[in-house]
Amino acid sequence: MSKKIVVLTGSPRKNGNSFAMTDAFIQAAQAKGHTVIRFDAAMRNVGGCHACETCFKTGKACSFDDDFNTVAPAILEADTVVFTIPVYWYSIPAQIKGVIDKMFSFCVAGKDLSGKECILLACCEENDMSVLDGVRIPIERTAALLKWKMAGEILIPGVFGAGEIEKTDGCRKAAELAGKL
Repeated sequence: MSKKIVVLTGSPRKNGNSFAMTDAFIQAAQAKGHTVIRFDAAMRNVGGCHACETCFKTGKACSFDDDFNTVAPAILEADTVVFTIPVYWYSIPAQIKGVIDKMFSFCVAGKDLSGKECILLACCEENDMSVLDGVRIPIERTAALLKWKMAGEILIPGVFGAGEIEKTDGCRKAAELAGKL
């Protein structure tokens, strides 16, 4: 069965390691017949949540009209939401944090997103796997709050320079995970 997949990326490096995993995942998902919408947060204009709680009252997910309003409808329609995130200073990069924070709008508006699948593709410079906790834990908690099933995580430590991911099995694992959807 073909799925609607939304891929949310958090890196500003188009030739970076998390983008390489993203590309491998998307190619494998499309080869299986899935529809993929990609939203590169770093190349979009998404501000932080203002906690005004007027979500969806204007007909848009966010009353502060930015590019979150282009991704929110896709998330609502998606079967699977994929986050591809590099670790920035032991946490989620600011480029995608606004998107994640504005997902609060679904809760405020009472949108039922339960039953979706969630996938995390993440990498970091250090070899210590616990460094990935700053990305892994918030995404797992997001999935739990929204009643999504964690369908997989690919966590790759020890990559920093563009292309270093190719020295790991990160891209292969991302493609394999997409093939299992």
